[in-house]
Amino acid sequence: TLVLVTVIGPTAAVAHGNVAMEEDSCVRKIGGNMVHFSAYQPQIEPKAQYCTEIPDVGDTFLVLDLVDPSLRNMPVGVKIIQGVNEDEQDEAKTVAYWKPHPDGIVRGEATLEKGLYKLIITAEGLSPSTYLLRVQQADYSKLGRAALGPLALLLVLGVVGYELSKSGRVRGWFASRRRS
Repeated sequence: TLVLVTVIGPTAAVAHGNVAMEEDSCVRKIGGNMVHFSAYQPQIEPKAQYCTEIPDVGDTFLVLDLVDPSLRNMPVGVKIIQGVNEDEQDEAKTVAYWKPHPDGIVRGEATLEKGLYKLIITAEGLSPSTYLLRVQQADYSKLGRAALGPLALLLVLGVVGYELSKSGRVRGWFASRRRS
């Protein structure tokens, strides 16, 4: 069985990558109130904290910190559904459901397989908020951004090579090499 080493108290949610809480991609709003989501897979990487990109399949600890105090006074629940376009009422696709916890933190464990999941946060009297979880999936937008630098360099080298091939001096040099 997995043991989550530490769960920081509800008043100390720390944003990922040392950014302001409002700019953190793991923060959502429910009726104007902030919540912060974190996922942990200590069996893979003991100290790593994930948000919507979960690197591997298997047991995953999911923690929802109710940042704004007003949310702590109302029941807040979490439901995880496999697939993003699935009916939220379809119990066959429900991976986990945690009943409301009034202590400021909603936490639980789920065994996640490769694929997409929708994490739905419900608070009494407020419209629900969702997170799209990607488990062991390639994020093509990140791959594309990572490839931009090398592709730009390749393009510049191609243009320089083409311009050099049109140069009279380079043509003369190639012609002299062919004659010898």
